[in-house]
Amino acid sequence: MLYIHQASCISPQQTFAAVEIDQLREAVNNKLQVIEPSYDGIPSGILRRMGKAIRIGVGTALPLIKENNTSIDGIIIGTANGGMEDCIKFLNQIIDYNEGLLTPTNFVQSTTNAVAAQIGLLSANKSYNTTHVHRGLAFENALLDAGMLLKENAVANYLVGGVDEISAYNYNIEFLDGWYKKEPIAAADLYISHTIASIAGEGAAMFFVNNDNTNATAKVTGLQFLHTEDEQLVAEQLNLFLEKYLPAGEKIDLLLSGENGDSRLIKYYNACENVLNKQVPVARFKHMTGEYPTSSAAALWLACFILKGQWMPQHMLKYTLVPSNFNRVLIHNSYKGQQHSFMMVEKAVV
Repeated sequence: MLYIHQASCISPQQTFAAVEIDQLREAVNNKLQVIEPSYDGIPSGILRRMGKAIRIGVGTALPLIKENNTSIDGIIIGTANGGMEDCIKFLNQIIDYNEGLLTPTNFVQSTTNAVAAQIGLLSANKSYNTTHVHRGLAFENALLDAGMLLKENAVANYLVGGVDEISAYNYNIEFLDGWYKKEPIAAADLYISHTIASIAGEGAAMFFVNNDNTNATAKVTGLQFLHTEDEQLVAEQLNLFLEKYLPAGEKIDLLLSGENGDSRLIKYYNACENVLNKQVPVARFKHMTGEYPTSSAAALWLACFILKGQWMPQHMLKYTLVPSNFNRVLIHNSYKGQQHSFMMVEKAVV
């Protein structure tokens, strides 16, 4: 489908610049907030006006832009909420100033396409620039968009990413709706809690992709997503996905599961594990990232990291079974038990 050449990620773990993910960073008040870098590439006058989602999105993209700016033919971002925190600040200003003169910064950065727009402005990129807003499938739709564009223009290069923040507004709404745990829980204990809900997360992951396998880190060979609350249908779709994208005689070396500690959703992950049988090692990542709509972008970054380094931290493993090498990773993610996705990621062979 497409080749990934460079990947960058800002997350609650040390995934940016010098990667150090074998030591797990714990959640604070059931929130896994990102470790923000110094953002050396963003002018200070612009940086102090940026909302968090825009900071981490632009900051994640800058290393890829620095290496490939002249060859980027489009910027494609997936997000569920974008700059929601700035949106609420702007709406509050309307009340505070009695609909009078308002500062424009919060308004400008309150739209979901602000991340892609700021990346385009800072890199002076005037090419294709779009944002996909599909809740738990926003990043998958951005990736699908890039794959379709590469079918039309085989020599193009695209910057694809997913980004979401923990905004006070969204957190409160999701908490009241029962999606975040009420009891304090350590990230390391997330999967043994056996209670409803998960812990809040945020992050940004960006990828430089094209059709060229030369010096590529990984390739995405399959992508599928669906809307359903029927776990048997999810399992059936996984079977069809494997029939389509897994070559005869080949195997999955690792299932990267989006299991998030929510007892209501475990049935979807168990159903997919049963399809693959117990011979496939299972790893989980949401004790590292927390739950948020575009966490699958962080999962793809982790898959690239594992395929490139042929290593993964022990705390990610669900079972002790570890493959001798990693050539093919299957990512399965579910958002609120309503939106489900599969991504087949393989080691790029030159």
